[in-house]
Amino acid sequence: MTRTIMLGATVSLAALATPTFAQESATQQPPEADATTATNAEGQDNDEGEIIVTARRNAEALTDVPASISAFNERSLDRLQANDTTGLQGAVPNLNIVQGRGSSNATNIYIRGVGQPDALQTFDPAVGVYVDDVYYSRIRGTQMDLLDLERIEVLRGPQGTLYGKNTIGGAIKLISRRPGDETRGSLQFTLGSYNRFDLKGVFSTPIADNAGIGFAVLTADRDGFVEDVFGNRKFNNKDTFAARGSLAFDPADNVRLDVSVDYARDDAGLTVGQPINPLTDLFGLPLVDGDMMPLVDITPNPDPDDYDFTGRVTPGLPNSTKLKHGGVTGTIGVDLSNTLEFKSITAFRQLITDDYIDIDATELETGDVFVGVDQEQFSQELQLLIDASRVTGVVGLYYLNENVASHQEAYADDLVGPILGNPTFLRTIDDDLNTKSYAAYANFSLAVTDQLNLSAGIRYTNEEKDYFRTTSTFSSSPLLTSAAPFVFEPEDSWDDISPMASIDFSPTPDTLLYARVAKGFKSGGFNGRANNASETRPYDPETVWSYEAGAKASINNQLDIAAAVFHNDYRDFQARVAGLAEDENGLPVPSLAVLNAGELQIRGAELEVVYQPVPLLRLDAQIGYLDAEYKEFDDDRFVDFGGSRAFQEPAFSPDWTMRYGAQYGTEFGDGSVLTFGGQAKYKSRHALAVDNTAFLGTLVQVGTDDEIEGLFQDDFWLFDARVVYEMPQHGLSLGVYGNNLFDQRYKTDGQEFSSVGSIRTVYYGAPRTVDVRVTWRF
Repeated sequence: MTRTIMLGATVSLAALATPTFAQESATQQPPEADATTATNAEGQDNDEGEIIVTARRNAEALTDVPASISAFNERSLDRLQANDTTGLQGAVPNLNIVQGRGSSNATNIYIRGVGQPDALQTFDPAVGVYVDDVYYSRIRGTQMDLLDLERIEVLRGPQGTLYGKNTIGGAIKLISRRPGDETRGSLQFTLGSYNRFDLKGVFSTPIADNAGIGFAVLTADRDGFVEDVFGNRKFNNKDTFAARGSLAFDPADNVRLDVSVDYARDDAGLTVGQPINPLTDLFGLPLVDGDMMPLVDITPNPDPDDYDFTGRVTPGLPNSTKLKHGGVTGTIGVDLSNTLEFKSITAFRQLITDDYIDIDATELETGDVFVGVDQEQFSQELQLLIDASRVTGVVGLYYLNENVASHQEAYADDLVGPILGNPTFLRTIDDDLNTKSYAAYANFSLAVTDQLNLSAGIRYTNEEKDYFRTTSTFSSSPLLTSAAPFVFEPEDSWDDISPMASIDFSPTPDTLLYARVAKGFKSGGFNGRANNASETRPYDPETVWSYEAGAKASINNQLDIAAAVFHNDYRDFQARVAGLAEDENGLPVPSLAVLNAGELQIRGAELEVVYQPVPLLRLDAQIGYLDAEYKEFDDDRFVDFGGSRAFQEPAFSPDWTMRYGAQYGTEFGDGSVLTFGGQAKYKSRHALAVDNTAFLGTLVQVGTDDEIEGLFQDDFWLFDARVVYEMPQHGLSLGVYGNNLFDQRYKTDGQEFSSVGSIRTVYYGAPRTVDVRVTWRF
């Protein structure tokens, strides 16, 4: 990896789309400034003016973009009390972003009901995550602490005519600060609940008239908030180290180079959930001892309010999930003329994870696994940006070559059960997936008049996937030991053309009306859980047609409003569903097939409001409404419903998401400010898994419309508050932050593996925490 990074640093050159080194630094927000506008749900409390975003590749005011976009700078993120990417929950309408199931380093992201919750390496994300314009191919490694960012942009709806790949649901962009022509830095300490200790250090300085360097370092530790029921271990903790170094160099007035190298290490314990129903053996029989008593006493669908943050895992299973994630990014920007800029973005990344997961969340060995992944990706993007008097736009070429290799082990001695004499059972899996993605795209806007703009874009995508998987089974029972490994070796390719068109009109300088239509695409693939022939069918691509209309307005520099309505036709959603099959000996075999789940219709509305009657008082609200329903979902097992399960509720699609925020500041004569802030976040009832109704029978399964109560989260509120005292004259601030003040118990994700020992497990959000933070800026 080191040799590859050094080679990438040599051949990769970087720049942001600004004319000169000095001008770039002038556009950055000072650490104490809050330049986020009201139309993106985080309004201003100073005179910094409109925030400039690059959501459409060219720099423009957020209020001029005819699409639903939210943006947050450092000060906005502090107001949200966000420490990592999941802190955006509630601040963006119809965004569901939580820690992924059973993993400390994955993120489950849904935007407007479109997402992909499975962290298995063969599943591509549906929401693209980009750091400095570099696409992150896996949902692992996206559970990132926020370190020295200029801003975060969240784009809702398909963005294929502008971004690398897999933005069928939207995109989340993290933009790092670029070293400028002034020395700056900060040091921040955080102490808090569960022995939390965070330390962040940031420093950048010019090293010549046309060059600067920057460094950012983070260490974050916290004890686990889930304790072993036996009292000797803790789970769901945090142990993270991250660092980034950057070089900005402008060798000529029209040339800009940037190179950055980053590294992150996560060394947490297990992420442990709670089982919601009794476990069974391979034949569907209860797991009982010699006296016919349950080996583990599990209350079916336990009341979430009774959850006490204790957990159980199999003795001897290592309390470990490990991640190493790093890479090099380089870009070159060259002004070819006053209206044309050429940009090249080159990146290499590597992600290594070694995760132990107790899927059944008990001391029984029915669903214990090890998953080791080694992922490498190389991407190259070439852009030509146009910024003329009436025409702006971008033409681009994109290439990604990704290789993901994994080794997996499944331990299931208790699953095979007494019928076969309680034999040992181990299944090993080794696979390798290579993906090559090619794309060409163009996106242009034409100013027909000073008030009317037309925009259009198109993207061509071709993806090739080559997969190899081998499965071996080892057991003390000859009935379970495979005579030869099961080998699955498919390859395929898919292509697509995705258009976009929009129109926007500004009846006044402070208002914008727009309408937009766009198609999104995500390629097909192969089932990374295929252990028998019944699971080997490849799945087709997903597509979505999104229709959106919206308005943005600013009134008297006090009230800012953004509203949107949308309609999505979502086809061939890639769904992993559980089932059972038979092997050559007539024994039941768990089936974890992937199929294309017909059609979803997703409609909704969004409202973002900021009211700031006086400079130090700020009220804001973000409200999202979502109406998601299956129109088709074929499954022959639902015989009583015409072979369809379209009546089920789509996962992670609550009808309502809301956030209400308020803050008030008191300014003292020496320039210091005392700020009181709070927020209330609401999410209505929603499903935590695609499979959320029960089946009858074992080998011959019949689907029902009986909802699995434990795989739903009822509506709930979370309340946060903060008090911050800032002394700008000394560069100091002291803050006290309280999250989940009323200690609400709420589920964030669910595992539905009922075909494997009736396993169903849910995961919970963090309990109440209180933190104290001291920051020094210079």
